[in-house]
Amino acid sequence: MALHFSSPGSARARTALAAGALAVSALLLAGCAGGGSTGGSTDGAASGPIIIGTTDKVTTLDPAGSYDNGSLAVQTQVFPYLVNTDYNSNKVVPDLAESAEFTSPNEYTVKLPAGLKWANGHDLTSSDVKFSFDRNLKIADPNGASSLLYNLDSVSTPDATTVVFKLKTDNDQVFPFILTSFPGAIVDEEVFSADAVTPDQDIVKADAFGGPYSITKWDFNKTVEFTPNKNYKGLLAAPSNSGAILSYFAESSNLKLAVQQGDVDVAYRSLSSTDVADLSGNDKVKVVEGPGGEIRYIVFNFNTQPYGATTAEADPAKALAVRQAVADLIDRKTISDQVYKGTYTPLYSYVPAGFAGATDALKGLYGDGNGGPSADKAKAVLAAAGVTTPVTLSLQYSPDHYGPSSGDEYALVKQQLEKDGLFTVNLQSTEWVQYSKDRTADVYPAYQLGWFPDYSDADNYLTPFFLEKNFLGNHYVNQEVNDLILKQAVETDAATRTSDIEKIQDLVAKDLSTVPLLQGAQVAVTGADVKGVTLDASFKLRFAPITK
Repeated sequence: MALHFSSPGSARARTALAAGALAVSALLLAGCAGGGSTGGSTDGAASGPIIIGTTDKVTTLDPAGSYDNGSLAVQTQVFPYLVNTDYNSNKVVPDLAESAEFTSPNEYTVKLPAGLKWANGHDLTSSDVKFSFDRNLKIADPNGASSLLYNLDSVSTPDATTVVFKLKTDNDQVFPFILTSFPGAIVDEEVFSADAVTPDQDIVKADAFGGPYSITKWDFNKTVEFTPNKNYKGLLAAPSNSGAILSYFAESSNLKLAVQQGDVDVAYRSLSSTDVADLSGNDKVKVVEGPGGEIRYIVFNFNTQPYGATTAEADPAKALAVRQAVADLIDRKTISDQVYKGTYTPLYSYVPAGFAGATDALKGLYGDGNGGPSADKAKAVLAAAGVTTPVTLSLQYSPDHYGPSSGDEYALVKQQLEKDGLFTVNLQSTEWVQYSKDRTADVYPAYQLGWFPDYSDADNYLTPFFLEKNFLGNHYVNQEVNDLILKQAVETDAATRTSDIEKIQDLVAKDLSTVPLLQGAQVAVTGADVKGVTLDASFKLRFAPITK
């Protein structure tokens, strides 16, 4: 990656914080032109509407019910955030807020401007902010991001423009970053349910939006139409286009064809590495790359994996041996070379390269000790634990969420695990909307996930996965890991914090809650006349600056 992140621990000064499918049809194109005429006027309206194509899928429009990149791609356009990061920056600054700062070691105070309005005309006040965080914690949806709010004790509102977040521990180094991510989206309390995920159509019908855009058409995982929100007041400039359409494609091959032919202006998530390489030689399009941070990994469910806690043959030592044998047999470089042509690189730990504290914790522990596989080592660890081979392992992946190469990736994983007769892999696939429900309901003993970071700090690769109450919901608990994660989040000394992050990776590497596989970059393909596509450390594609 061209951009490397340094630890924000020392730089996160509180004074700085106070300062912030199918190819597109003619009918769709007509709808886009019509939608652009209904929004508030902007200086860039003459640039026309922008069409973005994706194979990603939305789980839900409600921020309390989702923690996936497809949902965030929509939410970041239409919901306001108290603080955010500007383009090409990983510094947290006020967005909706006038100021945001620590007013005591465990109190983070936000001041809002007076007179804020939702797109529907409702008043946007501190009461909406409190409501948004309270409901997120109350709903605690298994596919939501409420686990990131582990250090939030309470939210108070001394007046209509003041919000005080009281934290459970002092000197939280991460909380401002969390406010820029999934649980930081503010919602309209006059529209959203206080104790349940609100249906998408109810949100759209009520025009309950406060970000740069409103949604004027919502056809779930088919089409979303955006128009500029004239009531938006925040960090980012008003949209430089007259509107945007997000069009969902069932196949990446159709998305590639659409951007080639100019039917979409931006193709973002996910083209195959072969498609990107092919398009790189086409003078009708541009390939835009951004900093890395995306990772891919296998998750083990500690209850339902072979010898897991709720299986008939439950045995923690044998369950660990199975996970260790998988780690011994995986050949990341072959997956990188054969499936991704080097666009994804081998990942040997939980924090990817480029982040302070990143290590290669798994490299020396498993396989040949140098990153390669070792069947002999896998055979020995299974035998020592008394595991009968071949081990039957059910392994699940999503064919539509992590790009078209997922099938090839997991076919190769299956081949690597079965090659020496130590495993029999039952490989199956499920589309993302169902997949996201099944994985948190203990349906899959082992399964694919990817991660697109919410904020540019190593903590974002630790807290969501390895705290006792985590996003994975895979029943992994290690108290020492749990305590160290909480400790590093409030550690003000950068060197000590980095050491803690390294130790966490060492401990999890021994437990193998997940097996990291690959690290990749952000890639978008645009028409030759398209400008303003920024892939930066926010890991969000923001539509507002895009023009053509």
